Amino acid sequence: DGFASFVDEHTIKVNDTTYTAERILIATGGKPNLPNHKGAEHAITSNELFYLKEFPKDMIIVGGGYISVEFACIFKALGANVTLNYRGDLFMRGFDDDLRYALRDEMEKQGINLVFNSPTITNIEKTDTNYLVDLDNGKAVETDCILYAIGRTPEIGPLHLDKAGVETDAKGAIQVDCDYRTSTSHIYAVGDVTNRFNLTPIAIAEGHALADNLFRNDNRVISYDNIATAVFTLPPMATCGLTEKEAQEKYDSLKIFQTQFRPMKHTLTGRDEKTLMKLIVDEATDVVVGVHLIGEDTPEMMQTISTFMNMGGTKADFDRTIPIHPISAEELVTMREPSRRLGACAVKQA
Repeated sequence: DGFASFVDEHTIKVNDTTYTAERILIATGGKPNLPNHKGAEHAITSNELFYLKEFPKDMIIVGGGYISVEFACIFKALGANVTLNYRGDLFMRGFDDDLRYALRDEMEKQGINLVFNSPTITNIEKTDTNYLVDLDNGKAVETDCILYAIGRTPEIGPLHLDKAGVETDAKGAIQVDCDYRTSTSHIYAVGDVTNRFNLTPIAIAEGHALADNLFRNDNRVISYDNIATAVFTLPPMATCGLTEKEAQEKYDSLKIFQTQFRPMKHTLTGRDEKTLMKLIVDEATDVVVGVHLIGEDTPEMMQTISTFMNMGGTKADFDRTIPIHPISAEELVTMREPSRRLGACAVKQA
């Protein structure tokens, strides 16, 4: 029970005890970043979020990734007044643009105050009742809680990697080869500490493959193609494969199948919540190269869709599938005509 640090290439120390091993695996993950402005110690990260002694009535969240949008939705649903500040034009960079805009619209409907191209916080001062936040535009706002979700850094601080000859890149990520070996051949690293694919299931899969290869003499290779991922906002979104922009860079001709609708149950509840479904298809092969969803239960759908995509599934496979009615997922197999064409097929259509 303690923090490990290297003594030499085969030895680590935890508290006053040393351990030696033929091989060592580093899987220490990452840690959330905090800015270095004055008063930053009054802000919290996702580490402290679950240990709040009082529920904040008003909350400022800074960031534009998974953590920021998920907790904006959670705290708004629990009754807090939530402002999300993001320095860019639109959050969730790296996701398909149609999904990003759809999420923006749904969060605004919930009453979350989204501030894009937001001013930067320069100081946080604790008052008798809450926190006073100074902005670089000269304004100041009061709030009960400031959550920074501005990225994560590989957790290597206490390891003393230099004593084991383990090299890192400029961002502190441990560099590994395709077999997860570091620059010291008997020391391995997997997961977020390598800063490659920062998802829990990836770290688990890498560790599992490494163990099988070392101790069962297998030759397992993890495929990083078509990695499905979900963002647990309200509603949640899920994605697998290429975004539209990425697909345009890789393929000459694309068909885009897209639909947006209100789920049937909300025709009864009256809730103004939309589901969006989007398929990106390579015209030359009919292979589905990207699927992007936002709406209730879409992460559950995406787990099976990712299996389909890793099998090289085509749009024709979707088309010949009998839908289950009435569920939202039936829309995936009933979209017959493309909503638009890109590349050569768009020219041919014109």
